[in-house]
Parts: sequence; C-alpha cells; structure tokens
Amino acid sequence: MDTYFGVLGAIEVRRNGVPVDAGHAVQRRVLAVLLVDAGRAVSVDALVDRVWGDAEPVSGRTKLYGYVSRLRQVLPVEGGAVLGRERSGGYRLDVEPSSVDMHRFRELSGLARREGSDLQAEALWREALGLWRGSAFAGADTSWFNAQRDVLDGEWLAAKLELVDVRLRLAQHDRLVGELLARAAEHPLDERVVGQMILALYRCGRQAEALKEYERARRRLADELGVDPGAQLRRLHERILAADPELGVGRDSAPLAAATATEPAEGAGAVTASVSASVQQLVPRLLPADLVLFVGREYELAETQRLLGGGGPGPVTLLVTGPAGVGKTAFAVRTGHRLAARFPDGQLHADLRGFGDEPAEPFTVLGTFLRALGTVGGSVPAELADRIHLYRTLLAQRQVLVVLDNAASAEQVRDLMPSGGRCATLITSRTTLAEVSGRRIALGVLNSGTGLALLGEMLGPDRINAEPGAARSIVETCGGLPLAVWVAGARLAARPQWPLAKVARALADEQRKLDELAVGHIAVRASLGLTYQGLGPAARRALRMLALLPGPDFAVWAPAALLDVGLSEAEAVLDDLVEVHLVQTGAVSASGIRYQLHDLVRLFAQEHADRALSYGVRTAALGRLLGASLHLADVAADMLSVDFQGIPQRNLVSWRLGQDDTRQLLGDPLAWFGDERQFLIGVAEQALDRAETGPAAGLATALTAFFQVGSHFDDWERLQSRALKAALSGGDARSAAKVHRCLGELTTILDRYPEALHHFEQALLLAEGEGPAYRASATAGLAYVHRLLGQYASAVGHFEAAVELARRRGTSTVSCTRPTVSA
Repeated sequence: MDTYFGVLGAIEVRRNGVPVDAGHAVQRRVLAVLLVDAGRAVSVDALVDRVWGDAEPVSGRTKLYGYVSRLRQVLPVEGGAVLGRERSGGYRLDVEPSSVDMHRFRELSGLARREGSDLQAEALWREALGLWRGSAFAGADTSWFNAQRDVLDGEWLAAKLELVDVRLRLAQHDRLVGELLARAAEHPLDERVVGQMILALYRCGRQAEALKEYERARRRLADELGVDPGAQLRRLHERILAADPELGVGRDSAPLAAATATEPAEGAGAVTASVSASVQQLVPRLLPADLVLFVGREYELAETQRLLGGGGPGPVTLLVTGPAGVGKTAFAVRTGHRLAARFPDGQLHADLRGFGDEPAEPFTVLGTFLRALGTVGGSVPAELADRIHLYRTLLAQRQVLVVLDNAASAEQVRDLMPSGGRCATLITSRTTLAEVSGRRIALGVLNSGTGLALLGEMLGPDRINAEPGAARSIVETCGGLPLAVWVAGARLAARPQWPLAKVARALADEQRKLDELAVGHIAVRASLGLTYQGLGPAARRALRMLALLPGPDFAVWAPAALLDVGLSEAEAVLDDLVEVHLVQTGAVSASGIRYQLHDLVRLFAQEHADRALSYGVRTAALGRLLGASLHLADVAADMLSVDFQGIPQRNLVSWRLGQDDTRQLLGDPLAWFGDERQFLIGVAEQALDRAETGPAAGLATALTAFFQVGSHFDDWERLQSRALKAALSGGDARSAAKVHRCLGELTTILDRYPEALHHFEQALLLAEGEGPAYRASATAGLAYVHRLLGQYASAVGHFEAAVELARRRGTSTVSCTRPTVSA
C-alpha cells in the first residue's frame, strides 16, 4: 500500500494517489509535528506546545490522546507507517523518509548538490521543487509551525537559486532572464539574486543593461543599508566591464553562490545576508489536487469560465450554491485548475468549515494567505485589521484567484475577498449568502447520463456493460445526487464480487419505504442501510439510540447514559460507528471528542428507532439521559463553589455516571458547560415534552449559575419560564418553588424588580415546608430587591428574618441574590 504524506502545502495524506481524510485541522497538526521528527520520539509536552502554542486548551493532553488514537486509524495497516508510544511517554511515528514530501525534498536537494552532472542535478532540483504545493503547513499558525515554515521557506528559496546556477551552467540564460528580472525586483537586497540576473543579461548580449542593473542595486544597498555591494558582486561587475572571457557560457555560472552561503564579504555582505525583505513575491498554489473522479457540469464550468476568465474590470465574485452532497467543492477545485492560466500570480484556497464545529476564522486564514504570498515570519501582522490591509495591498496589483470553500455567512468571507481589480473570488456555500454581492451559479443534480458516467468512472466499463440495467437503476434511484452515486459506487468498488443488481434491489426497497424524502436522499439512505445491515447488534442498537439525542452533536457521556454503560464501553461502540462513517468525529471539547450525526444519518436512525424501540425502552433511555444530565450539572455547579441555597434534588437523579467518569468529564466545569449548554437545554426541553416536570425543572434550575456566569439570560428565562408553567400546571409545588427562586435571581439582575418580588414571594409561599436553608436564601433575595427599590424598612425586616433562619440552620451567613462563583 503506497502512502504519501505532505506538509509542503496543506497537511495531507494520500494512499495510492487518493486523498485520505486525516481529520480536522488540529489532528492534522499533530500528524505534521510527528512527520517533521519522523523516526524520533516527541514528548507529550513538546507535542502539546507545538500543536497549540499559546492557545493550549486546559485539557490539551487529553485532547492529544484522542487525536493520536484517531491518527492510528488513518495510518495504513500495511506500508511501514507505525505510530507508537515511547516508554518516556512521548510518541514516535516511524515512516519511510521518502514518503514525506519535506524529507524527500531535503533528500533530493542533497543529491542535487552532490551530483556531478548538471543535467542530472537539474532534474533532481526540479523534482525537489515540484514537491511544493504552497506554503508549508498551510493553515497551521503557532510559533513552532511558523518557525519551521520560515526555515523551509529559506530552503525553498535556496533550492530555486541552486537550480538557477545549474541552468546557467547549462546555457539556459536566455530562458532565465525574465524570471531573474522578476526575482531581483522581489529581492533587490539579495546579492546572489542580483548577481544571477546580471550574469544572465550579460550572456544574452545585454551588457549595458547588466551594468545598469548593477548600478541600481548598488544605489539601493547604499540608500537602504548604507553599505556597498559585497566583494563577490563587485568582482562580477569588474569582470563584466572587462568583458572577461571566463564569464562565457559554461565557465563561471554561479559567482555568488559560495559567497552567499559562507562569506561575509568585507562586512557589507554580512549585513546584506542578514536582511530579507518582509514580503517576497511568491506564487501561491494552494488549490487541492484536481479530482480524478469528476464528470459532467460542462455548462456550469463554461459559464464559470466566462464569468471569471474574461479578464474584464473587477474584482469578480462568483458564488456556487447548492445542497449538501451536490459537489460544490469538487466543482470549485476543477474550476480553479481550469482557470490557472488566467491567474498567473497564483491561487489561494481555504476550507472555511462553515458548517462544522471549528469554523475557520478570517484572522487565521489571512495568516495562511499572507505567508503563501511571501510574507516572512514575524512580518505577519498581529491584528486583524492590519492583516486585511496587508492582504489587500499585496493583491492590489496581482491576478490571483481566491477560492473560499464551505462558507456559512457573509462575515466569514468578507475580509478574505480581494479588492484588486484583476483578482476573482469563488465562494461555495450551502446557503445563498444573500448578503454577498456577486454572480451566482446553483448546482443541481446530475442527469442520468452523467450519473451513469460517474458510476462508470468508479467501477470501470466492464462491470457497467455487464449489468447496464442495474447500473441505470442505481443512478435513477439515487436521483442524480453526486454524493449518493458516489456512496453506492464506493461500496461496489470495495466489493468487486458483488453484482450491481444486489445494490439496485436494495435501493429499490428503500425507495418504497422512504416516501417523504427527496429522491436524491433516498439513495444515500439505501446505501446507509447496506452499511447498517453489516453492523453487529450492539452497534445497531447504539445507532438507534443516538437518534433520541437532541442537538447536532454530543459527547460520549450522552450515549453512555442512553446505553446504560460506562464511558469506555460507549467510546468503543462509537468507534465502530465512526469506522463505517455513520458517525463523524468533530472538535475535541472539555467533555472529550464530540461526535456528530449527519442529518441524513440521523433521519435514517430515527426511522429505525421508531420501528425497533418500544415505548418502555425509549422512555427508560431518555430517563437515564435526563438523570445523567441533572447529576453532571449539579456536580459541576458544586465545583464552582456557588453560594446559592436551593432545594436538594439528588432524589430526582435516576441514573448517574461512575465517580471516575464524572471526574474525568468535569475537570473544568465552566468549559464543560460551554460545550454542553445547548445539549443540556435540549435534554430539559425533551423532558418537559414528556411531562417529566420534576427532574426537568431540577435540570433547569441546576443550570442557573452557568446561565448567570455566561450571561445566557435569554436561555435562562425561556427554559425556566417553561419549566415553571409546567410545574404549576401539574401541581408540583416543590418544583415551582425552585424555579420561582431562580427566576427571582434573573429578574433582579435584569432590574425587573416587581417581577423579582413576585417570584421570591411565590418561592416562599410554595416552599413553606422546606428547611431553613432554602427559606433563608429566598428571604434574603426578597430583602435585596426591597433594598434596590429603596424600601429600606421592608429590606431590614426581611434581612433580619433571613439571619434568624440561617442561625436555626447553624450558620450566620446567607446568600442574597447574584450567586458568587469561584471558577
């Protein structure tokens, strides 16, 4: 199995020439760090520092372990790539150096320098430089990656100059002049570049122009650095003046190479060697490799070429829109490669991940783009506004295509769109992005002929010709959705012994059962059905249970509760579902790895849950989820040292995680709540829908401190108001008292004092039988509001009553409102 790793551009893995999903951005950074030190152990501390830098999360080590575990699934079982744990606690990735483009580049560079034949050296240098696809470690913006990138940028430029020396010796000066004039304009203080340029001019019979360029360089060095040219460049100038025959073709083609590498050149050269321009005009090539499997879209491609390739006044913006799975990314990549000649100054590309857990921030994308355009190291501005200014300045006079893939909003793309009249922007999105001004192309489903061509590209003509009717049936059942055709074709490609009719019959069955779905979605579900049937009983049950979860993503503790198992067992069954792509891994959060169900997978799982889960099984599972949510929220609030007295609700917890699992999840309770807020609200609302008022109100009140600390006042009021209404309707006085107490806190904070008085009064009235701790706290809240209203006599009376209740409890301190939190 041929696996190739790339860091000279976007961090990528290819297997037999086909891109492999190496995970999201942080996971790819972990891989890149290990690849840089391939064959050597890297400590956990070093990994964490290199991957996150100053942005290291609180649970960095825990997240790192998750990424390493996922990377082991990416690495081939065969092929010599082994990711192992060292006794020292670090990790080591053993791979063939030649399978990593950075190490291969350095290997080829060494061979080229040692090669005696200039023809062979030229071939080696070209091969080495051909490995570069853009800025090294594109998208990775930490101090370690930036330092590595600066080193590699220097090696890249040195390789370009070495290749020029070889080509000059091979008498290719006439083909080099244009390139060298441009490079000298970009690096006017680099004496080696200047020397190569004037030597090429001289050999082309342009002696006067060579002398003029030398004089220009001499004046610039004097004006900007206060120095004269170094000895090597001055010597070359003298030899050109004297028309030295030794400067002829094949005699002395690189007079400055050695000096640039080793000589200080009488002091002046040392200064020159230490100075590099803050921006070197590079030609970025950040587009992903063109896709092998791409058919159709000829009309849309022609229209795109007309809109973007006309060379008229700009800048031009084109938005490519359509539903998920319609092929927007593939279309954008193919368009970029077709228009490469129209944009000679390069192509920039960024996956904005607009609908994922970690949308790309314009600040980070701009950093990547600026480095790809040649901004060196620390010259990348630290402020967003400065990055935007420099980015637009660099593109003002260039012809660059900017591809912004998978955008979610106008805010995500606005700062990344160039203002230069000769540039163009291509944006893809699932939404219309109505706020973005530009031309639009909407991608629809494929017609039957094109869909059949795509299936044929995946399976080969022999299998299509052997069963043409079944092939047409597959494409028609998929409704022309490219993703659907691809999923069906991928399963058949992986199982060459399967007849096409087997998949065609399965798709036909699902079509009859899924009458409420658009035809394109039917094929995806049918293909999911084939995967589902191949699962073991535990994984099938888990997928059905996952359909009960609220919200688009979840942490492992939620399925643990649904399945009535511990965290490790839940992780194992989730791994089975991730393996067959029914569950996707998302960001690593305070609760560990977050998981996602694609919308179509969720709907598919819901339908199987409706058929397979009895009312009793469903109710018990949701009860465990509610119990786990209430238990974790209570423990997290206790960890914050909240000075707030409520009614005990431990008796409401019907299920809880073990102590070790709970401690593992709640290392940082505020971060945990930040990740789980919407999920917990969804669990509480599900319980209210089921009329489980007591524990639902318990969960709603357990979140009070978190709502206050995060200023989530809308969530606070909406959820607890609904819980209060349910408690009052159901005659649950105890729950109503708790919620009134919490809403008293909220309305006090919002300066709605009459409402606050009502809530505290009702809290006392409905909880008359509760202990002194609760009544002391509620009475103190009432006193605090009277004080805010200037009703001091009433305030004093209530405060005295609260103190007396506190003494009966055995303490002289009471909480008013506004709980105090120690984070």
